[in-house]
Amino acid sequence: MAHALRLARRGLGNVWPNPAVGCVLVRDGRVVGRGWTQPGGRPHAERMALDAAGADAAGATAYVTLEPCAHHGRTPPCAEGLVGAGIARVVTALTDPDPRVAGRGHAMLRAAGIPLTEGVLADQAAELQAGFLLRITARRPFVTLKLASSLDGRIAMASGESRWITGPQARAHVHALRAQHDAILVGGGTARADRPHLNVRGIATPQQPVRIVLSAQALPPMPPQDADHGPLWRVEGPPDRVLADLAGRGLTRVFCEGGGRLAASLMTAGLVDQVVGYTAGLVLGAEARPFLGATGWAALADAPRFRLVESRAIGGDLFHRWRRI
Repeated sequence: MAHALRLARRGLGNVWPNPAVGCVLVRDGRVVGRGWTQPGGRPHAERMALDAAGADAAGATAYVTLEPCAHHGRTPPCAEGLVGAGIARVVTALTDPDPRVAGRGHAMLRAAGIPLTEGVLADQAAELQAGFLLRITARRPFVTLKLASSLDGRIAMASGESRWITGPQARAHVHALRAQHDAILVGGGTARADRPHLNVRGIATPQQPVRIVLSAQALPPMPPQDADHGPLWRVEGPPDRVLADLAGRGLTRVFCEGGGRLAASLMTAGLVDQVVGYTAGLVLGAEARPFLGATGWAALADAPRFRLVESRAIGGDLFHRWRRI
């Protein structure tokens, strides 16, 4: 299952609105097939693994990070495919909350007499699938807030100068994280001041993320959609309604790189699920721009808490990742 989860991660950012799933087929102690959801959401992980295994799938155990689908869409149900291939046992991490599945895939396997084990590495799978799960259960995508700041929590000089606070290795790492998200979100002020490309550079990716600008005003000229730039969407309204609209359009994972005001709006609305920070070894002073705008919190109890997931040096900067408690 751990191997299946690593495979599933390869689909992050390029399979929406589908979940990024991994599947490993094991027979007689040997991996005979493996697969993960392909760009655009098809083929599914199970189909990829079954095709790779061929006749060796018969009698194998299938390890799947999410309950196999049970509905007919553009392709037949994966649960049906596992049964037809002669899979002897299925191990899953999570039940799919999608109403079209929601236990039906597991039931199809049991009805065929296939032994089923559920809940293996469920916590790790839920963290990986957080975007898909939130879209189904909370009608919004998973939100990652990215902050690149000085030691004293500043993101730019008072003039707006910010290139570059962090070093080249940290900036390259940001592009790797962008590639794992369906969309990149900024505010209108950032779009007008910086004219950002909001794309993935220096890393091969099956598709570029959607570029989203939250602004009630018209946008400045920005690069058109092409091989190097994803679709450009202008949205407006309060963050909760905007995120609900984005979920309705299929997005599961959004990477926010907006300014301090947008960051504060998302934080105060309780819509930030993860914070990734890059802290550089310089100080800018009180007159520089803070990474978070005014929140109105009057007491420590009002402030959201996050748990540290990882922390390490990247070049000369410190990378740290936090998940909301």
